[in-house]
Amino acid sequence: MNDAEFQRRLMERMLAAQTPWGRFRLGLRVRLKRLAWRFVVGGASFAKRFFDVVVACLALVLLAPLLLLLWWLVRRDGGPVFFQQTRVGLDGKEFKMLKYRSMCVDAEAKLQELLVHNEKAQGITFKMKDDPRVTRVGRIIRKTSLDELPQFLNVLRGEMSIVGPRPPIPREVALYTARDRRRLAVKPGITCLWQVGEREGRFWEIGDRNEIDFDEQVGLDVRYIESQSFWKDLWILLKTVPAILFGKGM
Repeated sequence: MNDAEFQRRLMERMLAAQTPWGRFRLGLRVRLKRLAWRFVVGGASFAKRFFDVVVACLALVLLAPLLLLLWWLVRRDGGPVFFQQTRVGLDGKEFKMLKYRSMCVDAEAKLQELLVHNEKAQGITFKMKDDPRVTRVGRIIRKTSLDELPQFLNVLRGEMSIVGPRPPIPREVALYTARDRRRLAVKPGITCLWQVGEREGRFWEIGDRNEIDFDEQVGLDVRYIESQSFWKDLWILLKTVPAILFGKGM
């Protein structure tokens, strides 16, 4: 269509819109487009929620013997079995994220004393090698990410998804820039791009998540948000197992 033809059709539509019938047709077309858009967005949201619930239910059933064993081991170590930590989720809403307790009971109180040993240069997230707060059982379940398994319950409660940006703590969010806050545009997840070390978007890529700094984490989370799909979620989930087993990728 050339410019002259485009201008002619545009004028015809503008003239038609000035009549009662033309205004009706224009309004109907706008409403139908809005309805179609809501159907697409709502359908995608429903599909993701359905995927989350099915995967969480299957995981809890299939992993029940392991979950009971971990419950017993953590219980023997003294203190509560589960650790509930306030995290920030969709649109900045706070919730209690579940983990098997891997640290001593007063770990949060001791954190302030250890912040000077933070290995994360940007100081937003915290990481420390040989953290003295970690228990004997905790070292094993943290290294294998088994402490994260109770988060399938957070998924069933609708607070988290299987795949999505990891939920930050309020202390971290207080230091966020406007760009960083884009991570809060979707539900947080149990696993994500940087958790499996997918930095360059290669199909088989699995890498060491410990090499990824905070700024790159944000960039990968934003990339996921802008291109998420059912098949992408499924592939990230499948890559999570070898990422845990092999750590630094293949």
